[in-house]
Amino acid sequence: MRATAALIRHEMRLFTSLALWAARRTHGTGGGQAFGYARGQGPVMAGFAFVCVVETLTMSVLLRHMPTLHAVVLFLDVYTVLFVVALHAASVVRPHVLDADTLRVRHGVHVDLRLPLREIASVRRELGTTHEGTDGELDVPVGSQTSVTLELRAPVTHVTLLGRRREVRVVRLHADDSDRLVRALTRARTAPSPLPDRPG
Repeated sequence: MRATAALIRHEMRLFTSLALWAARRTHGTGGGQAFGYARGQGPVMAGFAFVCVVETLTMSVLLRHMPTLHAVVLFLDVYTVLFVVALHAASVVRPHVLDADTLRVRHGVHVDLRLPLREIASVRRELGTTHEGTDGELDVPVGSQTSVTLELRAPVTHVTLLGRRREVRVVRLHADDSDRLVRALTRARTAPSPLPDRPG
């Protein structure tokens, strides 16, 4: 039941993202700096959506004399097209977000991990194209590629889509402008902490 509930929440968030994308709005950015990561996957997702549309039209012609089956297949095909578009929309409207004390690492509605800046031991720009799923490491690739590597001082808990919990100490992610993200993270980590207010 928990897995079913998680999948339902996943679908709802996807289609909420589609509505946000249509409205040209983002999710969860607030007053932080947003760092997109979806630019490289756009052409691939557009290609998938185009193939799905062609399949929908083809099946409509082939099944035009079987109205019941045609209606069922048409519903599934249209849903698939919307699903593919929503996957891309979720990546666009849910960027990585850097605020005063946290980096929020995201990938659509699949990954949402908050990393306290004080727990980031090092950050570097590092291109990676092979990810083997090592214990203690979280890879968040886009187009099978990561471009920023973060090493943590202590493990943080990552909760997967279906609720599985993993402790990770290394996070690899992708950003469209990875140099800007690395610079911003470096500045944020080395900035002096604000002094507490003294009683008057």
